[in-house]
Amino acid sequence: MTDPATSDRVGEPFRFDYDPGVLRYGVGSVADLADELDRQGFERALVVCGSTVGSTPAVMDPIRAGLGDKLTGVFAETTPEKRLSTALDARDAYREHDADILVALGGGSSLDVAKAVSVLATGGQDAEAAAREFTETGTLSADGDLDPIVAVPTTLAGADLSIVAGLNAHPDSGLVDVPVSGGLSDRRLMPRAVFYDPELVATTPRDVLVGSAMNGFDKGIETLYAANATPVTDATAAHGLGLLADGLRELGRGSVDAVTLDPVLEGLLLVQYGISRPGETTLSVIHAFGHGLTDGYAVQQGAAHAVVAPHVLRHLFAEVDGRRDLLADALGVEDAADPAEAVVAAVADVRDALGLPDSLADVAGPEPSEFPAVAETVVADAFVANAPPGLDLTTDDIEAVLRAAY
Repeated sequence: MTDPATSDRVGEPFRFDYDPGVLRYGVGSVADLADELDRQGFERALVVCGSTVGSTPAVMDPIRAGLGDKLTGVFAETTPEKRLSTALDARDAYREHDADILVALGGGSSLDVAKAVSVLATGGQDAEAAAREFTETGTLSADGDLDPIVAVPTTLAGADLSIVAGLNAHPDSGLVDVPVSGGLSDRRLMPRAVFYDPELVATTPRDVLVGSAMNGFDKGIETLYAANATPVTDATAAHGLGLLADGLRELGRGSVDAVTLDPVLEGLLLVQYGISRPGETTLSVIHAFGHGLTDGYAVQQGAAHAVVAPHVLRHLFAEVDGRRDLLADALGVEDAADPAEAVVAAVADVRDALGLPDSLADVAGPEPSEFPAVAETVVADAFVANAPPGLDLTTDDIEAVLRAAY
């Protein structure tokens, strides 16, 4: 085992500013939703989710039972596009139901929309003013305390312990003339509580789970090699990665049930802890590639990560240390003669166990002729700033990685 005391960053000064919500974990934990709202002084919850989740009794029945008479309404209209118009409609529903807390149920898109609702409900802008601000600035603003959110994830993307959200506006909404993409980043957006219930996650189809799982898994990998890693995130991400590596392999070959998902959800919780902090994040190069490969293409982000992660890591390790020993220890390959290649192989093995694609040629992403444009997008991505110390990523490097992944 690698001794954490030998880490190349132990002894360096760091500042860790992180204020997570209450974490509630375990099979059947959503039965305590009303209890948690009581503890925090809230009375009227609006559930925000997508139409599939909202019409799935195996999800909604436990949520309704857990909230009891604190459930005031359900807004089941979120979509993966995370539209400003949807958030405005949800804000109207929030007001109509006189709710005092949002329960974001489902995947990352529902949580992102709920965060936009929180800002819109506090800011008080009408639709035109909100669209104007979003067009001009790419974000939304509000003063004072934001309306609170409880998150109940049903996927494995790991977007729950986060203070950021993506948001988009489309001309067909009548609010903007051209498509606008942006987002929110504010420490007040951290959920007041997050409920991790394996039984609820087990209701999600396997093909959705495995794609989101790769996204969550890569969060742990990047947190260990990110330029702003800390001993706190080293500990949580390393332990979480170990749980995920074993748990995701079992998920790939076993059934989708609460028993199989138990270590996976625990690992997901841990790799998220501390990665989304005021003014910074530990997301790094793999996620920058994910943005480049999904911007304007139909490929899902988890599938994009599945394809490129091993190739990104191989390039990274060829250029810098990338904390390969710590990663090898976390992934259970610390005894390998070549830790860097063992880490690459372990990541590819998890991907293959999940049945995810291993080639860009097999997904609805860019063709080789488009790689220069994708490389420009990746190198300009804000997450590249979190690359391991010493890694200077150029467009030529990115194109080489993309060609290797094709």
